[in-house]
Amino acid sequence: MITKKEPYDSSWDEGDEELYDEKYAEWEERHWESWLNQKLAIPFEVKRVEDEEGFSDRRSQKPFGIGHVMKVLSLFEEDDLYGIIMKVREGRKTGYVPLCDVEVVSRDDPNFWPVREYVVWFANH
Repeated sequence: MITKKEPYDSSWDEGDEELYDEKYAEWEERHWESWLNQKLAIPFEVKRVEDEEGFSDRRSQKPFGIGHVMKVLSLFEEDDLYGIIMKVREGRKTGYVPLCDVEVVSRDDPNFWPVREYVVWFANH
């Protein structure tokens, strides 16, 4: 039986502190790596929007830099400092980027909200 997919409830991301607090409590109990492995349809495109080295013109010109769009190939491992690390491809180069540094390119991509939840949780934990 085919069921209609329920739309994602993004109300926690619209400034409602009470809903955000409820969602955050849920996130604190979540085993992120296994949850993301269940939710994400890999490969998908992401854009790097953060970088531990900060923004500089020189850094943005290197592969996998801020503003670059890359394809996620897999979730690689979980790091104590940077969280979940992804294996990505940009052009012919393959590298590793923290999931907390990216956003999914299209809001219509089914991977948008799972990644958004992780990024918001990681930034606030």
